[in-house]
Amino acid sequence: MASEELLHDGVLKNVSSLLSFPTFDYSSIPSIMSPLLPSLRTFSKFFFSYSPLLLTLSSSTLGGSPPTCSNPQTSCQNTTAVSNTCCFNSPGGLLLQTQFWDTNPATGPTNSWTIHGLWPDNCDGTYEQNCDPSRAYTNITAILTAAGQTSLPSYMNTYWKNDPDDGSDESLWEHEWEKHGTCISTLDTDCYTNYTPQEEVVDFFNKAVSLFKTLPSYTWLANAGIVPSSTATYTSAQIIAALKAPRGVSAVIQCANTNQLDEIWYFYDVQGSVQTGTFIPTNPVGSSSDCPSTGIQYLPKGGSPPVTTTTTTTTAPTGTSAPGTPFSGKGYLQVTEGGANNGCIISGGTWYIGGTCATFTAAASGTGFTLTSSKGKCAVQSTNLVCSSTVTTATVFTTSGSDLAYNGSPAFYASSVPSGSTQVTVSTAKLADSLVITWESTS
Repeated sequence: MASEELLHDGVLKNVSSLLSFPTFDYSSIPSIMSPLLPSLRTFSKFFFSYSPLLLTLSSSTLGGSPPTCSNPQTSCQNTTAVSNTCCFNSPGGLLLQTQFWDTNPATGPTNSWTIHGLWPDNCDGTYEQNCDPSRAYTNITAILTAAGQTSLPSYMNTYWKNDPDDGSDESLWEHEWEKHGTCISTLDTDCYTNYTPQEEVVDFFNKAVSLFKTLPSYTWLANAGIVPSSTATYTSAQIIAALKAPRGVSAVIQCANTNQLDEIWYFYDVQGSVQTGTFIPTNPVGSSSDCPSTGIQYLPKGGSPPVTTTTTTTTAPTGTSAPGTPFSGKGYLQVTEGGANNGCIISGGTWYIGGTCATFTAAASGTGFTLTSSKGKCAVQSTNLVCSSTVTTATVFTTSGSDLAYNGSPAFYASSVPSGSTQVTVSTAKLADSLVITWESTS
């Protein structure tokens, strides 16, 4: 209630009228003021009791605020459809906080993992990506700084690092926001009251960082006797048990070069919105480790030997595009099936729709190019696409338009469409499902 309204309410309104009357007897003021005193005390009590609330309400008009969610449901635990996706993350209700351990080149502190991202997977482990091109911002640091969050990019410059070979830290932040952040339903701009442009970006990075701070992977592993070493090896069971102990649920680990630990994925359901809701640890859904059961290396940062390979190539027939176009540098192998994008090729050369894409390196070779993943060189062996350290001779691929081609043909096949954690072999022999593989550059 405003003070102007109090001055025109009850006895105050009457006093104001009397004082303005031309024949008013001023000797009667004491008798009139007596019943007024309780009203003044009431006004004073109201003003000082509620002034903090008034200030809060006033300040909220200076910027937007996320939705207020009363009795919110927990994502991926509902039995009926929930229409309010501003208070219920859908369809990406399974949130993953993912971390890197980069050793060659080393990134981040030597005694800490670094942030990969915050991913909204669907409840079955599939995921959507790049959901709003109009919000594919390329000025993350400027957005955070303009919002007064100067300490946030400073922290990210230490703990949210890109592989220097893949680009700047800023380019990784832009990629993570565009690919994953724009698919979080509770960060839609319509979910904010008095929306201020790009404030959802600030909420995304704040949440990703604050969640990362609750997941000290290096410490949890060290507490179980699992420390970086150039000689020791560990089992998958040991590593998973060390990560499960403080949270009560499992996690997913990933390895580079077959057996070198380099990623951890933590899974959550969320009660309410990403901005203000409660993150509830949960077991992995639709994703599984690609590390071996034994012999896993946890290399010191900066201590891993450089990976050197000698590639002997065989030349396949020339495609219809110039060598390497558009396959060059680093990128993802996206799969189109049935006319729609549906997952990608992961590091072993298989088709997968339940997790993150693998990064491949395309290098010009003769009239085409070779492909290499963290598993090793890629080749077509007995009609199947394989990427492995056991591949000694990399296949020289070409392109047909913008599609990957083998022996001049862009046709690849699979026996079925993968689901959940299932991976499906990609073949050049005709099978039930026809695939087209294209390049998404990350460099």
